Amino acid sequence: MKKVMVLGAGPAGLMAAEVLSSAGVEVHVYDAMPSVGRKFLLAGKGGLNLTHSEPADLFVSRYGERRAQIGALLQDFGATELRAWSQGLGVDTFVGSSGRVFPTDMKAAPLLRAWLQRLRHPVKGPAVQFHMRHRWNGWHGEAADGASGVALGFDTPQGPLQAQADAVLLALGGGSWARLGSDGAWVPWLAARGVMLAPLLPANCGFDVQGGWSAHFADRFAGQPFKSVALGFTDSHGRSFQRKGEFVLTAGGVEGSLIYAASNLLRDEILAQRSATFYLDLLPDLSAQRVLCEVSHPRGSRSLSSHLKGRLHLDGIKAAILHELLSKEQMHDAATLAAAIKSLPITLAAARPIDEAISSAGGVRFEAMDENLMLTPWPGVFCAGEMLDWEAPTGGYLLTACMASGRRAGQGILHYLDAA
Repeated sequence: MKKVMVLGAGPAGLMAAEVLSSAGVEVHVYDAMPSVGRKFLLAGKGGLNLTHSEPADLFVSRYGERRAQIGALLQDFGATELRAWSQGLGVDTFVGSSGRVFPTDMKAAPLLRAWLQRLRHPVKGPAVQFHMRHRWNGWHGEAADGASGVALGFDTPQGPLQAQADAVLLALGGGSWARLGSDGAWVPWLAARGVMLAPLLPANCGFDVQGGWSAHFADRFAGQPFKSVALGFTDSHGRSFQRKGEFVLTAGGVEGSLIYAASNLLRDEILAQRSATFYLDLLPDLSAQRVLCEVSHPRGSRSLSSHLKGRLHLDGIKAAILHELLSKEQMHDAATLAAAIKSLPITLAAARPIDEAISSAGGVRFEAMDENLMLTPWPGVFCAGEMLDWEAPTGGYLLTACMASGRRAGQGILHYLDAA
């Protein structure tokens, strides 16, 4: 019986293990964590967003510069197939108002339990064997060159361990949330072997504003959301982003769904230009002319704060950020104030550290692999999941692509074993 080692017990690794086990392959899954799917469970803490229901052409566009590569994976296992797979585990799904797809109970744990039950007690094929608290520590022996299988070393609670298999899948995650296992420790080992890598960078991340917020503003409003606003940004290459939504003020910057959606452009602009300035529309449902008209309306004895609240319903954090970023003179100039309400510049100085990010960009470049995700210099060594060089916004796109890549890698390993 052929033997395969899968490194990483996240969605990509588990999906590959399922494909291989059902085909009669002996599968051993290794992970440094004490239990399976740690980041998967965390992602589902507020409701597991499995995938998205939008049309396929729009769905694949979410992968930006890697849409062609990810699109090829999604042709075999996209949103429809993922929902059917979930239902096969006894977990029904529904489409939320935003188009996102969730399990009916919104939870990740029941789906993971059902999945592990299938892997450990399959109807067809050998049971998948799990080896937890096994941290990969590098390649060992001549088998690393693929001549007679692949040999790997692990640090375990019982001491060092060496293991060998006919093929290996690396599904080790990216660089975010190191405490859950995705620490990017694999980067130097692959780089030393000449694998083409793109640097790991934070994705779906928050940012620090240039100069920071004042202590008064941060103490009063950190953690509060900007609701019903619009963010506009154009980078130095002419790429633009414009969207309505909401985000959250942090002690030193901004984060949240609207910021995450633009984070790749903002991050890349900071890397290239050392800062990035986006423009915040505090009242996107009102025209600039209407805002100017209301701001210019005589206010009599009323304070400016009362005037803005009464004429534009502008108060709380929205009014406060105007006071934070505009001078007293600018606040009392109707034209300047109205322009700021519709297009308030906010300059960002840095992305938050990668370990705080929801996901990461960069990793093993697709040019280093064949269409089955096998490393071209290393027969028998495959890669899948977030450790590949791609990124996507939140909304189910991350999980769908991870599982699709795991499935493709599993099928690729089967082809490789048949040909060996």
